[in-house]
Amino acid sequence: MEKESKNKIPHCLVIPYPTQGHINPMLQFSKRLLQKGIQITLVNTISNSKTITTINLNKSFQFETISDGFDDGGLTAAENINTYIDTFRRTGSQTLDQLLHKLTTTDNPVDCVIHDAFLPWIVDVAKKFQLPVAVFLTQACSVNTINFHAFKRWLDLPLLETEIVLPGLPKLEASDFPSFLYQYGTHPGYFGLLTNQFSMIDQADWVLANTSYELEPEVVEWLMKIWPLKTIGPCVPSMFLDKRLKDDNEYGGSIFTTNSESCIKWLDTKPKGSVVYVSFGSRASLGEDQIHELACGLKNCRRYFIWIVRDSEKGKLPKDFSELSEKGLIVRWCQQLEVLQHEAVGCFVTHCGWNSTLEALSLGVPVIAIPIWTDQITNAKFVVDVWKIGVRGVADEKGIVRSETIEGCVKEMMETEKGNEMKKNAMKWKSVARNCVDESGSSDENIAEFVNELTRRRKPGHMQH
Repeated sequence: MEKESKNKIPHCLVIPYPTQGHINPMLQFSKRLLQKGIQITLVNTISNSKTITTINLNKSFQFETISDGFDDGGLTAAENINTYIDTFRRTGSQTLDQLLHKLTTTDNPVDCVIHDAFLPWIVDVAKKFQLPVAVFLTQACSVNTINFHAFKRWLDLPLLETEIVLPGLPKLEASDFPSFLYQYGTHPGYFGLLTNQFSMIDQADWVLANTSYELEPEVVEWLMKIWPLKTIGPCVPSMFLDKRLKDDNEYGGSIFTTNSESCIKWLDTKPKGSVVYVSFGSRASLGEDQIHELACGLKNCRRYFIWIVRDSEKGKLPKDFSELSEKGLIVRWCQQLEVLQHEAVGCFVTHCGWNSTLEALSLGVPVIAIPIWTDQITNAKFVVDVWKIGVRGVADEKGIVRSETIEGCVKEMMETEKGNEMKKNAMKWKSVARNCVDESGSSDENIAEFVNELTRRRKPGHMQH
């Protein structure tokens, strides 16, 4: 047995937190590992495996499930996020234990567990099987370091100072911090989720971050002193970056059905750089007032626009809006990368979720930042002040970004010299992003290093557990 196990390729179990924005980057990273000869089993929750459609995924992916304790409905079936996290920890630990046990007795045992940082309890289960663990951070390193400071209580909460300086970060105002820190006490469940992701990090063999060294060099340097950190991003389908993974032109797992063809056909008829693309991601929910202001702002711009309005948000649109918006296309979901890549798109109105931010950077599209909560606020700060690829749609005292603000941002982006500068910066970051994941780029080297370390660590005959 021993000899055979030595020559076989390493096998990683990849376990994302079960939402679209967490599955996608881990799926992309897995494709990079597959390309480098690692075997991948993607683990979904039972509830999620019922709704997610996996399309065009490499045949070599294997799939398994564990239970979050809510096999019909997942988080939506739980009374709140706390109940969900607790139940997931209990049921997930048991079902993951069973899964690892099952795989141990096959000729295909697991060599490493790569898990989303939101699920720290996985470390305990993996260590029981003496398996090395890689924790995967799906947010920017700047945000991770802020949350880590909160977890370690190196930050005084509630935040009392107006300006805060943390190692590796630009000077931040309290209002640039993730919302659950700045508005301390507003989302206790998420506060727990986001700070506890570091509870087991000192036991991880690797810490993998969906970012690139070039995007956040100072904070990455600082974190590398305390964690075995490797930057492996941006985790965006290869055909939009280095094009080394043929056919990799979408993430491959989607919870929504898309109508991308109609979007692309429509864009094909529009002049270069003339369309405003508006999307607030897969989770963010806007209040009715904010949707009305957005609608007015888009209408008053008299610009072409594509606006993604999910079914759950449809009812909040002004009643007469679709008739009035002859310049716009409202769709419920689309293949965002294909839209952003289209030359007709001139700017991206976004909530600045990390995946959307990385996509804008990777595709060279300038941004109008309208963050809503959590890490989006900090990402928006970097978009505007560090990477200089966007403007901030500033909210009023009621927390609403008014139509005239939106209109002003679109004008600045599409019609001014400052807008041209941002477009140029966006194109600069686009080539940086591509180079990171291309052959011998910083992220590519880190992934290769991870694969080598994994291959070296394979214990001969580790079947005996």
